Amino acid sequence: MQRYYLCIDLKTFYASVECVERRLDPFNTNLVVADESRGKGTICLAITPKMKMLGVKNRCRLFEIPPTIKYIIAMPRMKKYIEYSANIYTIYLKYFSKEDIHVYSIDEAFMDVTNYLKMYQMNPVELAKTIIKDIFKTYGITATAGIGTNMYLAKIALDITAKHSATNIGYLDEEKYKKELWHHKPLTDFWQIGKGIERRLNKMRVFTMYDVAHTDQKRLYKEFGVNAEYLIDHSWGKESCTIADIKKYKPKTNSITNSQVLFEDYSFEKARLVLKEMVELGSLKLIENNLVTNTVGLYIGYSKDIIKATSESKKLENYTNVYSELLKVFLEIYDNNINRGVAIRRIGVNFANVIETENVQLTLFTDQEKIDKERKLELTISGIKNKMGKNTILRGMNLEEGATTLVRNKLIGGHNSGE
Repeated sequence: MQRYYLCIDLKTFYASVECVERRLDPFNTNLVVADESRGKGTICLAITPKMKMLGVKNRCRLFEIPPTIKYIIAMPRMKKYIEYSANIYTIYLKYFSKEDIHVYSIDEAFMDVTNYLKMYQMNPVELAKTIIKDIFKTYGITATAGIGTNMYLAKIALDITAKHSATNIGYLDEEKYKKELWHHKPLTDFWQIGKGIERRLNKMRVFTMYDVAHTDQKRLYKEFGVNAEYLIDHSWGKESCTIADIKKYKPKTNSITNSQVLFEDYSFEKARLVLKEMVELGSLKLIENNLVTNTVGLYIGYSKDIIKATSESKKLENYTNVYSELLKVFLEIYDNNINRGVAIRRIGVNFANVIETENVQLTLFTDQEKIDKERKLELTISGIKNKMGKNTILRGMNLEEGATTLVRNKLIGGHNSGE
């Protein structure tokens, strides 16, 4: 049976939401979504199609917008965007079972529509048009769609073909893909090919998907290892992964990672305070999810990349999720490896080899009563925060100069929540 997939994208989503909220047309309104309080160097999270028509690039910085263009600056409201995204997901559920939907990002989703075409007595294009119309009629958001005979082709149809279609819908099968896109440039337009991969391919005199398809596979495997398999398959328009495969997938190893770019250059001591806050949040997440870790990692990026970033990891003697135990290890890594004379701008913490608490064997050398008491306290604090708000209960360190938890608790994905 020939399968068909839709990949639906909510066009310039954040900017479109802000326009809808203001009863403005994003195709006739100059609007950018950005936190102006961070200065003119702040990145615009989204710009309206009208701004793009004027030559403004998406994800630009405020100072890069020509002074001759007058525009509205909308403060990011992540909570509002999540609300719109969730509401639009309910539209998808009107047409498809959740088992046939894969949410790829806040503004993009895949659907396996194979078994629905006969039921709705529609072809894939008609079904895509129906959903796009429903989204616009209900929430005022313009959507585009890619249709493909596999998930990869649906995504490429969305990213490359749909933007040149008057209907905002693109369609690709393997033959159409080879006919229309084998010689398309640049390679970075294709899903999962970034500038780094493009540079490596260009050094091999490979500039198009046609070149990838007709390059000696041994050369590709030598350069990219096992990832060459995806490149080769995609060059021919092939993709074996289905939504059902994604739903069934369980990673062999799990980890919890948290990182942040600091608001300004931090000294060694001030950044040490932020690290303590981040370890606390990581510990709390582990406890809430009934998980423990036996390997931690620390990443420190220095201001203006004056020196190479520091990245260190350490395996613990036992699995744990207790804040005091994790903090001790992180501070040991920090104090012994971080350059004290260079300002710090980025911090990342990682809790690796995460498993469920029930799978850990107790040892005679562990004060289990003390550990259980600390976990119970953290769970109580977590319960209060979840019910009353993240800033209801804070540690003393959260109120010190340079602490970031108080501010970051009001953010979603590093951006203003809109509250």
